[in-house]
Amino acid sequence: MKFDLSSAKIRKYLVTGVLVWVPVIITIAVIAWGMGILQGIFASVIDAIAAFLPTALADEFSKVKDIPGLGVILVVLLLFFTGMMAANFLGQWFLRVMDSALSRIPIIKSVYGSVKQVSDTLFSSSGQAFRKALLVQYPRAGVWTVAFQTGTPSGEVGRHLPEECVSVYVPTTPNPTSGFFLIMKRSEVIELSMSVDEALKYIISMGVVDPNEKSPGKKANAKNAEMIQEQLKDLAQLSETNDNRAPTVPSAAAPEQSKTDH
Repeated sequence: MKFDLSSAKIRKYLVTGVLVWVPVIITIAVIAWGMGILQGIFASVIDAIAAFLPTALADEFSKVKDIPGLGVILVVLLLFFTGMMAANFLGQWFLRVMDSALSRIPIIKSVYGSVKQVSDTLFSSSGQAFRKALLVQYPRAGVWTVAFQTGTPSGEVGRHLPEECVSVYVPTTPNPTSGFFLIMKRSEVIELSMSVDEALKYIISMGVVDPNEKSPGKKANAKNAEMIQEQLKDLAQLSETNDNRAPTVPSAAAPEQSKTDH
């Protein structure tokens, strides 16, 4: 097997290698980043507990956070069992008691209340935040970008607006975690039929990934379905043709009647 090592081929091989490895490296980096966050949460909890323990015991207890992967496993298990407990009556009662207790602490109630409202809005299945992808003109008229509807203005802000408006989050690319919050007239935004996941892919890829593009598997399945439908139509037409061309079978009574006449 011979390899063509011309400059064009070398450039092609390098670009192909980059296209193969970039998604893998980015995926690994995102997973490592998420595991680092979970490990940091675990380390913070261990340090908080160690602060209330005697010095000798605290030093030994702090060594637990140095075990690789233990923090990630324990945090995931804690989240799982917390969600399982919160789904029943006893867990809901405990959450109401905890909310009531934290809401009475002067400084903590402001932070806890704000964070809880935001988390309930973002992650609740009944919430409307980040449920719609929009096409808006930003940063000036004639320049369009993809954004997400986060809600509708209410309260004092809503009373000062001249007409019906929507709250919009315009993410940056390729990092959608930062962006701009805007209040725009509902008549000036276009609601897209694409899902939030498709819009995120479109934003992160800087418009390279077509949100309406189907994967090869989906294309093949759709093509197979069309072929099957065409075959069924052909079979139905053939069956109708055969029924129309079928010869009529003479009745048995006709010969007997002719014999009687003779």
